[in-house]
Amino acid sequence: MSTPAPNREKPCILVIDDEAQIRHFLRISLKTEGYELLEAENGEAGLGLCARHSPDLVILDLGLPDMDGSDVLAGLREWSTAPVIILSVRDRELEKVKALDLGANDYVTKPFGVDELLARVRTQLRIHQKGNDSGASETSALFDNGTLKIDLSMRIVSVNGEPVRLTPKEFAVLKVLLLASGKIVTQSQLLKDIWGPTHTSDTHYLRILIGRLRQKLGDDPTEQRYIQTEPGVGYRFLGIS
Repeated sequence: MSTPAPNREKPCILVIDDEAQIRHFLRISLKTEGYELLEAENGEAGLGLCARHSPDLVILDLGLPDMDGSDVLAGLREWSTAPVIILSVRDRELEKVKALDLGANDYVTKPFGVDELLARVRTQLRIHQKGNDSGASETSALFDNGTLKIDLSMRIVSVNGEPVRLTPKEFAVLKVLLLASGKIVTQSQLLKDIWGPTHTSDTHYLRILIGRLRQKLGDDPTEQRYIQTEPGVGYRFLGIS
């Protein structure tokens, strides 16, 4: 299908989905929010539109008629850093983990609530823009919402001005999550990065550490202002003020 070039004064979102009803629904919802829209009904067309127009965000279905959405994602990640939100009926944890490991930023299961999807779109666009503005360098990574302060370059963490003592592994996990702020980091990736490749199935280590980290940061596990759990998949740093 032919899509006109977007007006780049507004954020541009590319929707790759073979269901016409889903595209129609997203077209109305996203344009109402002020976004420009590109649409593709298969993977090949989606990759072509992404290459020509460099959208600010991609919403990608995994069940495409010409190629699997995971192959489209892998192709995008060879050259594009645009946030990718998977929108799929596949709800198995294995599918989610695979997509996130391939470079997806978020995963929403069909059927979905439009308010939730729009919130995730806003979050990913905000994080991506912040990363572009700051260069997202490790040495400049700083979080400060007036209560919690994290300075990676100085290895300083404080709550309400009081220093927080973190173990090396606690700091390492917090660092990985903060640098990927807003993006789900899978359990297997955290375990591999922090404990090593022989510990990717030792999820109980991670659960215990995350629990201690939340306690030290003053993060209520029922509200999860800072570290959000994606059950069975992984964690992400939210940094809600």
